Amino acid sequence: MTKVRSVRPALMILAVYFLSTWVGAAAVQAQGPVPDITLSCQQPQPIEVYPGATRITIIDCTLENPTIHQEKVNVQIQSGALAAAGPASMTVGAQSDVSFQVVARAELRMPEGSQIISITAEVVQADGITWVGTPTTYKVLAVIRQFSRLRVASEVAFLQLRPKVDYMLVFDVYNDGNAMDRFNVGVENYDDLNDEGFQLSIPLVSVEIESMSPAEKIRVQMRTPKNQGWTDKYFSLMFKATSEYSVRTEGIPNYQIQTMTIYIRGVYLPGFELMSTMMITTLAAAAIAGRYREDDDDSDEPRVLDARLF
Repeated sequence: MTKVRSVRPALMILAVYFLSTWVGAAAVQAQGPVPDITLSCQQPQPIEVYPGATRITIIDCTLENPTIHQEKVNVQIQSGALAAAGPASMTVGAQSDVSFQVVARAELRMPEGSQIISITAEVVQADGITWVGTPTTYKVLAVIRQFSRLRVASEVAFLQLRPKVDYMLVFDVYNDGNAMDRFNVGVENYDDLNDEGFQLSIPLVSVEIESMSPAEKIRVQMRTPKNQGWTDKYFSLMFKATSEYSVRTEGIPNYQIQTMTIYIRGVYLPGFELMSTMMITTLAAAAIAGRYREDDDDSDEPRVLDARLF
């Protein structure tokens, strides 16, 4: 019996609360149109995510109250993979509007693409009385802009070679941007090296590389100079890779140059290779002939001994 008496006051309090809420809502409705709110937002600027960028975009929104009630409006934000911040609630006067901003932030080097940001407004009070209204949602598209970034490397930075030697140079090109990019490759000082007697050839002049993938190996076929006489000289070969996206979209070519030092030391004489080959062949033939003579001498001795025995 005591438990029943203790529950009754709580039930009475709840009944009074709901009755007052209903009476308040009825009073609000009696004053005019049902509380309502209109939400509108502008499309934000693309987000830059390259190293050093702010990586943020600002969404300008407006809450408009077309009724004669003063309203308290709750605001909720859903931003997917982006971090977002904005006001949690706002008060909008009768037949007036209020502006606010939502700030969205992307991660460093976030892949190129887009994220949908949903902003929801809901009236929770009208003229100080709790109100359960219908939420209104506005969606905007936050675009993650592509940026170009690359690296160029080589396994060796210094080579010592003889004149008229064929050699294969290998360079690594990395795509450190946030989307697939095409890179144009070549030797920056090709004409200067050609004038010095180098012969250069690049089988692959452009290559597509996925973002943050392993390096693409670019090969440069090289023949060292065959200038007549003695050579003792240093040369610089400048391998260059350029982002095609930067040229097409960013307005400023984004490129990297890897310099390799090549030291050519030795002598080159026209026909010297043929003479060397003939000399080697002659020496080899002489050595073989000498060995045959020794074998013949060794084989004669037993025959002489055999003749004496008979």
